[in-house]
Amino acid sequence: MPSRQELGGGNTPIPTPQQEKTFPLGASWSLVQLNGKPVHDRRVTLLIDQNLRGTGFAGCNTFSAAAYPLRQQGFAVGPIAITKRSCDKGTLDFERTFLIALRATQKWDLVNGRLVLKGGAGELVLSRSL
Repeated sequence: MPSRQELGGGNTPIPTPQQEKTFPLGASWSLVQLNGKPVHDRRVTLLIDQNLRGTGFAGCNTFSAAAYPLRQQGFAVGPIAITKRSCDKGTLDFERTFLIALRATQKWDLVNGRLVLKGGAGELVLSRSL
């Protein structure tokens, strides 16, 4: 019968389950990347409070929605309520793209201190703001 060494099982570490991350409730975030493109010229913010309410500024209008961090870094965003300010077409188009990506978010992660939200409509990368 072959030994464990011969079977390659001698020094193989047993995989440990990954530590569940804790969503940073109460932190303010600013958008730095939308669908892989840097965002320098627009101010977009997001805060998810202890009551699981997401609020922020989307570039022209303020918004709010229920936002639920789930197990295994899942994420769900409810219907978004938004103010109705009028802005130029470019700003409104950018805002619409951001809000659609936010609403479609299914997963979140913290990568190098940044909050990454991913879903079927794109990826948002946010940096902690003051």
